[in-house]
Amino acid sequence: MTSKGRKSDFELPTLDDLFSTQQERDEAKLDKIRDIPISEIDDFPNHPFQVRDDEDMLQLVESIKEHGVMTPAVLRVKDDGRFEIVAGHRRKRACELAGLDTLRSEVKHLSRDEATVYMVESNFQRSTILPSEKAFAYKMRNDAIKRQGKRNDLTSSPLGMKLEGEQSLEALSHELGESRNQIHRYIRLTYLIPELLQLVDEGKMKMRPAVELSYLNVDFQRDVLENIELNDCTPSHAQTIRMRRLYEEHSLTPEVIADIMCEQKPNQRERMVFNGERMRKLLPRDLPMNKTEDYICEAIAFYRKHNREYEQSRKSNRDAR
Repeated sequence: MTSKGRKSDFELPTLDDLFSTQQERDEAKLDKIRDIPISEIDDFPNHPFQVRDDEDMLQLVESIKEHGVMTPAVLRVKDDGRFEIVAGHRRKRACELAGLDTLRSEVKHLSRDEATVYMVESNFQRSTILPSEKAFAYKMRNDAIKRQGKRNDLTSSPLGMKLEGEQSLEALSHELGESRNQIHRYIRLTYLIPELLQLVDEGKMKMRPAVELSYLNVDFQRDVLENIELNDCTPSHAQTIRMRRLYEEHSLTPEVIADIMCEQKPNQRERMVFNGERMRKLLPRDLPMNKTEDYICEAIAFYRKHNREYEQSRKSNRDAR
């Protein structure tokens, strides 16, 4: 027997479950799947996962044109009577590109936090997830856990207990199988300005330096971005640690950021820069741009070979005298 106010760990079957066949239950579920006008469907608020019109999208469009939507999207009914996508943003976009007016969908009765959990879990099945997508998804999921406390689909903490800070991260870590520190790092990325976050997505800046920069205010982050563009290199982890420490000590200034960013990192080699106008005068006019590097390398190799032969010839002549 369970204590008062506590739910048991299992649910008893309903009368419908006891006195209906599996086929009847499957058919009842199918009754919930119907074509919903796309004009009545809104995207999930602050949806963290990007919907890109890439090659995969084009393949999905062709599949839908030929076979229709094989897996129904999942929607919830909003307070204003319109529908909201919980899972299926790519399918909705593909239907629009295919010229369809409706989206085959299953409508579920979900609260905002239940919908957040469903949305995050369904998108984590993607083969490729950007750091920014994972960052905002973790943040939304963590916020839902802190609001809801214990629920079977959210966390394993005691019933009715509101989770704060480290406790919610611990619950999320247990559920997702990722370390609490790593989840915290991802969530910190949501405090970056969009331009710095894009550098992380593009693989141009590592996560650890990006996390340190997330503790700077927006103005200082923009100062860092300006120096990244000026010096054509991102700061090292050690450099960002110094920036964060100086920021917390109220000693960081745009000038200090510039000085730190101008320092040559141990693994940073001196870059070779050529004058474009001067180079173009020496290159054949019909040389394609993508062949320029090969042409220059072959020219240098040719020069070195003939220069070596010339020097050997001069040495032979001197020795013969």
